Parts: sequence; C-alpha cells; structure tokens
Amino acid sequence: MSIFLWKDEYSVGYAAIDSQHKRLFQLADELHAAMASGKGKDVISTTLANLINYTKVHFAAEEGLMKKYNYPEYPQHKQLHDQLTTKVVQFQKDFEASRTSMTVQLMQFLKDWLTHHIGQTDKKIAAYLREQAA
Repeated sequence: MSIFLWKDEYSVGYAAIDSQHKRLFQLADELHAAMASGKGKDVISTTLANLINYTKVHFAAEEGLMKKYNYPEYPQHKQLHDQLTTKVVQFQKDFEASRTSMTVQLMQFLKDWLTHHIGQTDKKIAAYLREQAA
C-alpha cells in the first residue's frame, strides 16, 4: 500500500502548482513502490533521480512565481527548498556509494515534508498569488 496518495486537502487552489504537486506525489509513490517490491539498486537509483530532478523543476517554477509577484517570504521559502534539495541529493550520493539504503524512515520523511510543506507554506504562496491576480 502506498503512503503517497494525493488527497484533495493538499490542493493549494492554484492549478499549475497543484499539477506539479500531484506529479511529485506520483514520483514519490513510484520510489516507494520500487523500494517496497525489492527492485534493484539501478531501478531505485533511476526512480530517485527522477524524483529529485522533477523536484528541482517544481522548485524553480514555484520560485519563479514568487519572484515574479514579489512574494514577501521568498527568501525563507527558497531556503526550505534548498535545505530539502541538499538533504535528498546527499542521500542520493550516499545511496549510490552504498553508504545507506532506501529506508521506510526516508519515505516517511518525504511524505511528512511534502504534506507539511504543501499544507503550510505552499498554501500561503497560492493565496498570495490569487490575491495578486485579482
């Protein structure tokens, strides 16, 4: 059973961001499925790389919107993005070097980060963007 199921409550009410968030959940679910079904290191590495690469694309898009509309909390939000990226890329390096394994704890961390980040900080951005568009 997947721990990465999109729920309507995660919607931030901004279509472009919601679409990207749904894709992040899908990629995280693919990573979880690869891990849970005992796929080999190559499959897990590729799946993790896909998740990281799309996360970077999403963060760049979100940060572009924040800059375009002068979002006042942009520096703090970008710092959160940078921290997650650094942590997950380091995990990827450790996994590739066989210094760590894909764990349930990592999956739970990703789920908690996604749901908290979307539910708290990204909803604030979306509300701000809707105000700016009005």
